[in-house]
Amino acid sequence: MAIVKMQKLSICATKKHRKAILEFLQSMGAMEVHTENLNDPELKKMDTQASRSTFLKNADALEQAAGLLKAYHPEKKSGLSLFSEKKEVERKTFDTIADDQQTYVGDARAILKAEKTINECKAAVSRDRNLIDSLQPWMRLDIPMSYRGTRDTAFYVGTIEGEIPEAELLAAVTAGMQDPIPVSVDVLDTGHNVTYLSVLCHKKVQEQMEANLREAGFARPSQPVKGIPSEEAERAEKDIRAQEENIAKQKEKIIRHYDKRGRLLVLSDYYRTRAEKYRLLGTIPQSEKVFFLEGWIPDANVKEITEILTGKFHAVVETEEKEPDETEPTLLKNNHFSESVEGVLASYGLPQHGKVDPTFLMSIFYVFFFGMMLSDAAYGIIISVICGIVLKKHRHLEKGLQKTLRLFFYCGLSTAFWGFMYGSFFGDAIDVIAKTFFGYTGATPILKPLWFEPLGDPMRLLMYCMLFGLIHLFTGLGIKGWQMLRDHDIVGFVSDILAWYMFLMGLILLLLPTSLFESIAGTEFNFPSWMHGFALFLTFAGMAIILVMSGRDHKNWALRIILGAYDIYGVTSWLSDVLSYSRLLALGLATGVIASVVNMIGSMFGGGPVGAVLFILIFVFGHTMNLLINLLGAYVHSNRLEFVEFFGKFYDAGGQPFQPFTTKNKYIEIKEEKVS
Repeated sequence: MAIVKMQKLSICATKKHRKAILEFLQSMGAMEVHTENLNDPELKKMDTQASRSTFLKNADALEQAAGLLKAYHPEKKSGLSLFSEKKEVERKTFDTIADDQQTYVGDARAILKAEKTINECKAAVSRDRNLIDSLQPWMRLDIPMSYRGTRDTAFYVGTIEGEIPEAELLAAVTAGMQDPIPVSVDVLDTGHNVTYLSVLCHKKVQEQMEANLREAGFARPSQPVKGIPSEEAERAEKDIRAQEENIAKQKEKIIRHYDKRGRLLVLSDYYRTRAEKYRLLGTIPQSEKVFFLEGWIPDANVKEITEILTGKFHAVVETEEKEPDETEPTLLKNNHFSESVEGVLASYGLPQHGKVDPTFLMSIFYVFFFGMMLSDAAYGIIISVICGIVLKKHRHLEKGLQKTLRLFFYCGLSTAFWGFMYGSFFGDAIDVIAKTFFGYTGATPILKPLWFEPLGDPMRLLMYCMLFGLIHLFTGLGIKGWQMLRDHDIVGFVSDILAWYMFLMGLILLLLPTSLFESIAGTEFNFPSWMHGFALFLTFAGMAIILVMSGRDHKNWALRIILGAYDIYGVTSWLSDVLSYSRLLALGLATGVIASVVNMIGSMFGGGPVGAVLFILIFVFGHTMNLLINLLGAYVHSNRLEFVEFFGKFYDAGGQPFQPFTTKNKYIEIKEEKVS
């Protein structure tokens, strides 16, 4: 409804009040601080990077520790738990926790240390299990794997590709040797196309045997151990048991702190708040005794903040005029209904100061069109009930999420309204269920449309969609005209707004009584005889003004006429814009048709017990998918109608969002005491 008026405020105060003033401004959350214009060589800035880094490090440690407590002691979750809600904390409780911060930081570090130990133990267990698995083929070996023989003998353990019998291996290893052959080959295991073996030989044939082993593809173990495999495996098993006991102890240490989880999160927000304060502190110019601040404050807060700063902190506060190259930040103020679409508007771009805030009108059209596109009473009721329950149960949700949920709550009501207007409740589910399971044989539908059924008369609905589109577009053009009148641009209003209204209304009045339009609309328009002449007057008068005045910035009349003619050709863009509203028909029909198909498929199995079970399964799955897909479609296309068609007629974004110096709490909301 309005863009909040901003005042530029300049503050000068003594450094002894610096901490209190910054905390006051941060708790108020009403000042966007800028210090880039306060450049004086005699003023210095503090280096707060080290302190800020410490605060953020502590905040991360506390947050991680709280996350570990939740992981090791999971809470029972409800269906609404996926909506993260801030907890309300009294200022006194917050201060008590902050006073004991070192204790809780120590607890957090102990939790993180225990988690680190758990991870190290798990890594050790994994290594031990891998070792045991790798030792399985060598378990028959009763001597250490590091054994290499005696003074007169050589000993080898290793693998050869392929599952080879022992006799064949012996022949391959002793090839080229003369009897008696001082070689012993023992196959320890075979599997996975690998033979595991040990070889003992006299050193006088070692060279020949090594050559034979290489020829056979012999390879030493990739992860050899020094001891006897069975003993090494037993040691690994003992280590696994010890590591698992240690893991259990460390988990107990962590769980012991579970009741502190909420306080850890409170302190995490405390440190983030301090980090934000120190970020600002590092940008503030200050002398030996005073410091300076300036920034933007909503006009409604100026008096209160000024009185407190001057009365309690003896600061010097002045309001200033903005510099020519400065732009005030944008803060919107709307009613409870309209502010629900502020997030959608912000995704496109906020309005600049001096321009129109389109939120109120946009919210009406947005909810109206969304309902037309989804247009099923049951779907709308489901959406509104879910959003309503979440909003009622979770009153401290993040503001952006609250607005989004409220938007879908209102869109759900609109969807239910249009569903009853069209006679759609899970499509034709009421009639299908009545006929399939209760023997209903009536020819008329049980749930009759309050208006008409779109599937029975789609062209009629198309005409209404285009009518609603024209109203939407004309509203956008009217807003542009209002801006021109407000800026006293009478010539621009007549040339660019009034002329187009005349031209377009004249064309519409000429089109309505034609046989072509009447055949499409399925109705006749009987205008009085003078209406045709009036329509011609509007058309040609509007066309003449556009032709002559569109290029009014140019003195060359030939160029003005050419530009005017080109502008008149722009009527085709109006036609394409109006046709864009056919999506209201297309998406509305899609929702109803898919819902009816789901009901038809579910009813194909008859009315018995088996048919009832199958109907329920198909019904739930089909309508869930239909709701989700068409909900997304309605959201996307509602945005498109606002961003492209509506905003294209008048809206210029470019406003910078108001970003006040405030507490950036993720987990809590503090109940502040009023400063007096």
